[in-house]
Formats: sequence, structure tokens, C-alpha cells
Amino acid sequence: MNEMTKVDAGHSVEIRHLDLQFGAVEVLKDLNLDIHEGEFLVLLGSSGCGKSTLLNCIAGLLEVTAGQIIIKGKNVTWAEPSERGIGMVFQSYALYPQMTVKGNLSFGLKNARVPKAEIEKRVARAAEILQIEPLLDRKPGALSGGQRQRVAIGRALVRDVDVFLFDEPLSNLDAKLRAELRVELKRLHNQLENTMIYVTHDQVEAMTLADRIAIMRGGKIMQLGSPDEIYNRPQNRYVADFIGSPSMNFIDGRLEGGVFTSGELRLPMEGYEYAAPQVSDGPATIGIRPEHVVTGELAASAPVQTEVLVELVEPMGSDTLVYTELAGERFRIRMDGQAVVHAGDRLPIGLVPAKASMFDKSSEVRL
Repeated sequence: MNEMTKVDAGHSVEIRHLDLQFGAVEVLKDLNLDIHEGEFLVLLGSSGCGKSTLLNCIAGLLEVTAGQIIIKGKNVTWAEPSERGIGMVFQSYALYPQMTVKGNLSFGLKNARVPKAEIEKRVARAAEILQIEPLLDRKPGALSGGQRQRVAIGRALVRDVDVFLFDEPLSNLDAKLRAELRVELKRLHNQLENTMIYVTHDQVEAMTLADRIAIMRGGKIMQLGSPDEIYNRPQNRYVADFIGSPSMNFIDGRLEGGVFTSGELRLPMEGYEYAAPQVSDGPATIGIRPEHVVTGELAASAPVQTEVLVELVEPMGSDTLVYTELAGERFRIRMDGQAVVHAGDRLPIGLVPAKASMFDKSSEVRL
């Protein structure tokens, strides 16, 4: 099965029933994923969730236990990495220190015996797109971290492939540089319109870059959707908790007759969009994002009003985070950066059930 078999093309990349085991340990479990042509898909999750492993399987750097990997309509499950039509950018720059930037960009093309004129053309185009033309005669030691990562991206770019794979390419950079290169990557995708699969544990990168996000946990995809869907309609408590900084507030209670109660807190769930037509009464958990809590004069116009005691205030410039307690649970509120609030204050707040997320307490699946 070394030859690549032609399969009816529909998506740029298709993963079918993929399993990967290291001895008795299951790393990926019956994983299915379709990636659209020209899509920027982000694999997001905490360390050890299987996101980099999946990327390495797509690249051909790991041999799968079962399942199929199809790229551009070809079954490449057992194909060599060089036969898959992919370009990969790693977390480490992995540049040749003795070569110039131009040498690093052209090295793989020379090995592939691409004609010299074509090499010059591709290197010039990549340098122009990545704005590294003045750096072509420098060696990696004379470059900053951001410049080196641009060269690493350029080395994948000159291969002129349909699918680019990025394995946490910005994690070695400082916060300011990460933000700058994030914008550059978005521009690069808009310009090239190639399929890009990007691994990160940084939810800000995922939310800003992705057309769709696949949130992974324990070798499985917990939810696949647009950043808006992931943020506003998380399918389970894990996803709800993982996305957002600070993370979502959770309160355990009970749903009965369309009303959520927990202690003295009573939330009629009017306007809430249930995930299923019929939802049974029973133990439930409600999730409320800190930024969806209404404060100040607007609190009085919210569907549900209450008052909390401010325990701690964290000024963050553009935002102010307030720590308090609601229905016996720790509760965070995001306020405007200009808000005047102090520990010990009684703060009137408003809750909007339509913006909340509600989960079955035992299965943790969205209600």
C-alpha cells in the first residue's frame, strides 16, 4: 500500500477513523475531520491532547495504527512526507546556520532539482510576501526571532504546495512579536488562499486566526466550529471552560419548568436557545461569561438583577476584573477599564439568560 490511491476529491484534507497507539496507549481514537479547500483550521487544546500528534500524522512523520488520511483527493496514509504535497513550519526555526536566508529558502528546491530560474522566482516571491527581501544575504545568527520564523515560513512557502501545516510556530516569541506575526499569518492566508492547519494551545491565536477551530481533548475532537460558535455555543462544559480568559463562571443547580435555580438565585431561561427540542428537568450547570454580566445603570434593565459583594479588583487597563461570589460559587465579572469599584463594595449586577450556556450536570453536554 505504498502507492497513493486516487480518491474522489471533495475536501482539501480528510481524516477518516484515524487511530494512533503507542504500545497500549491510545493517543488518537477514531478521529474524523474534514478540512475545506482554502480553510484556516486551528487544532486547539492543552498539552497532551493530541493536536501536534494529529498534525504529524497528516505530515507523514508518524505512522498511524488505523484509518485514512486523504489530501487533495489522494489517499496518502502510507505515503512519504515528500509525496504528500504539504509544507510544514515547526515550533523551532530549524534553519541551517551556515547558510544565508536565500540559501535556506532554496536548499530544498535544489535538492528536488528544481530549475535555477524557477528557484529564483519562488525565493523572490516568498521574500516579497514575507517582507524579508533585505535579509536574503544575512545568516540566521544575524536575525531576530521574528525574522527567523518568517524565514522558516518562507521555506515552506517556496515549495508551492496546497496545504501548509504549522506546529505552534509563534510559541518561542515574546507577546508583542506573537501579536505582530499573528496578523502577518492572517494576511498571508488571505493572500495565498491555501489550506492551512495550525496547532496551538493559545486560544487568542485560535480565535483570531481560524475559520474553524477543532478543540481537542484526550485524542478526540470535542467541538468543531467557527470561533463564534465555539465562544457563544460551546457543546460541552470542557469547551466552555477552555475558551475565554478569564474562563466562564459555572453555577450548579437545577432546571425545572424552564427556570434555573441555585440557592436564592432564580433564572427564568427566556430567550435561551436550547440545543435540543425537548429538554428534561433535572440537575444542571449554568455558565455565564464574565463579559456578559451587566453592571452599572444597565443592570436594572437586564432580565435578572441581583447584588454581589466585591472581594477583589484587578485593574487591567482596558478592562477591570472583579472577583466575587454568586450562589455559593466563585464568580468573575469583566467591567470597563474606567469602572470605579473597590473591594467591599456592594455591586448591582444584571444577568442575561439568553447569553448563558447550560449543561447537563452529569454528562456536561449542552442543554
